[in-house]
Amino acid sequence: MSVYKKMIDEALGATLAVFGVIKEKRGGIFKLTDCKPYVDAVNKMTVGEGQSKEVIDLHVQSVNAHYDILCSLTDTIRPEDDPFVEHYQTPPILEILYEADPSFKASMDTFIEAIGANKALVGLESVRRYGGMYGLTCVVDFAFSCGSVPNLVNRILAPLSIPSDHKKTILSSKSWGMNTSYGLGGAFRAAIEAGKTAAEAEEAEVAQMQYIYQEPVEAQAKLMDTHNLGGHGPHTSFDTRKYMAQYKERMKPYVLAAFKAGVHPANIVTVPAYCVGDVGHHIAQSAFNMFKDDMAFGIYEAVMGCFKSTIYRGLEAGAYKSPYDVLSVSTGAPACATAYILWKDSFTVPMVVDLLSKRFSNYAAMNPKRGEADELHNADFLDILTRGEKILDITPIGQGGKIKGVEVDLSPIDNSEVVSNPQRYTYPACAITQRFAALMSLADFPCYLTPECTTATLMTNCIALSPAQAGSPVRGCKDCAATSLIKRNVPFVTGALAGAKGYCNWNTAI
Repeated sequence: MSVYKKMIDEALGATLAVFGVIKEKRGGIFKLTDCKPYVDAVNKMTVGEGQSKEVIDLHVQSVNAHYDILCSLTDTIRPEDDPFVEHYQTPPILEILYEADPSFKASMDTFIEAIGANKALVGLESVRRYGGMYGLTCVVDFAFSCGSVPNLVNRILAPLSIPSDHKKTILSSKSWGMNTSYGLGGAFRAAIEAGKTAAEAEEAEVAQMQYIYQEPVEAQAKLMDTHNLGGHGPHTSFDTRKYMAQYKERMKPYVLAAFKAGVHPANIVTVPAYCVGDVGHHIAQSAFNMFKDDMAFGIYEAVMGCFKSTIYRGLEAGAYKSPYDVLSVSTGAPACATAYILWKDSFTVPMVVDLLSKRFSNYAAMNPKRGEADELHNADFLDILTRGEKILDITPIGQGGKIKGVEVDLSPIDNSEVVSNPQRYTYPACAITQRFAALMSLADFPCYLTPECTTATLMTNCIALSPAQAGSPVRGCKDCAATSLIKRNVPFVTGALAGAKGYCNWNTAI
C-alpha cells in the first residue's frame, strides 16, 4: 500500500468516525463514551514504510490516554469546559522534557528571562491586541500572523544565544502544541479593565507569559480554576490536576522513546496535543447542540461528501507527488466546497470578510473585556473561505475548481436534499439566506469544514516520515483573509515592528 493511500485511509477513518457520531447523536445528550468510534479509528493507524514508530505512538497513545483518563474522571463535559480539553497535553509533555533534558530546561529559562527583558515588546503587542489594531486575529495561531503568540515568541527567540532546535521547540509548544489555554494579552486586558495603570498591566502580562513556561501544568490548572466562560464560573467537569498528572505518567515512556529516537522535540510537544480534541471537544455537547439545525448538519454532510470523493479522485489520478499534496487536497477540497455553498446564496468571500471585520471593530469597542480568543474561529472561517474561493473561481483568477490538478467534486452539495432545498427550512418563497445563516453558525466552530482530525492525522503521517525536522508552526504566508481588507502585512506600515512583511514575521521564522 502506498503511503498516500495509508494517509488517506487513516485520515478518512478518523474524520468519518467523528461525522458518524455526530450524525447519530446530534440533538442528544453527550457522554464521553460517544467518542469511542473516533478512538477505535485512531487505533487503526499503522507505521508505514519509512515512518517513525515513535511519532505514530505519540499520536495513538495520546488519544488513548486522553480518552481513558477522561472516562475515569467524568462521564461528560459541559460546553463551557470542552474548548480546553486539548490544552492539557503539551504542559505535562514540556515538563517531561524539562526533566529529561537539562540543556533544554536551561534554554527555556533563558527564554523566560528574555520575556522580562522584552517588557516593552510584550506591552506593545498587548496594547495593539486590546485596542483591536490587528483586527480579526487568530491569537494562538499555527503560523506567524499579526498579533499571534508565535509572532511574539519568534521575535523574542530570534536574537537569543540558545540552540536552534530549542528555539524551534519553544516556538512549537505554543502554536500546534498548546502550552496552556492562555492567549497573548489576557492578563493585560484584565488589569486595565480592573483599573490598573498601563505599566501595571504590562507587568501582569509579562508575569503571566513567563508563568506558562515556568510551571506549565500548574499554570493551566490555575487558568481553569479562574475561567468564567459564558459567566458560568470556573472549570467543573473534572479534576484538571488529576488529569495532567495521570497523562504525564501515561505518556512519559512514549515521550522519552521519541526523544531517544531522535524525533525533534518540536514534534514531541505538538503531535500528542493536536490529535485529542475530537474527544470531548469536536464530539461534545456543544457540537450535538449546534448540529440540531438540519441545514448546519446538511452542510457538514455535503462538505464531507466532497472531501471524501475528491481525495480519492486525487489518489486514482496519481496526483500526489508528496505527502503534503495529500494534505493540500484534503484541506483544499472542503474549503472549495464551503465557498461553493456561500456562492449558492449569492454571497462572495469579500462580503463576508468585510462583514466580520466590521463586526470585530464594533465588538472590540462594545466589549473591551472580550476574551483573547473570541474571534479566533471567525478568523479561521474567513481563511477557509478565502482559500476555497481561490480554488473555486475561474482561471486565471482562481484555479478553476481544481487543486493539485484534481477537480473538486461538488456534486454532494448539489445532490443534498437539505442544502439544495433551503425553502424547506424557512419562509419558502424567500429562501435566499438559509445556507448563509447556517454557515454563520459554523463561523464560530469551523473545525468541521476542514476537520482538525484530518489535518492532525495527515500531519502525524508527514512528521513520521521526517521525524527530525520540526513540523510546526507553518513557515509560510497564510494569506490571512483579514489582511485582504485592512493591510497589516505589507512593508508600507509605519509602526514599530514593521518589516518586509509588515507586522507579520513568517519570513524571519527561526
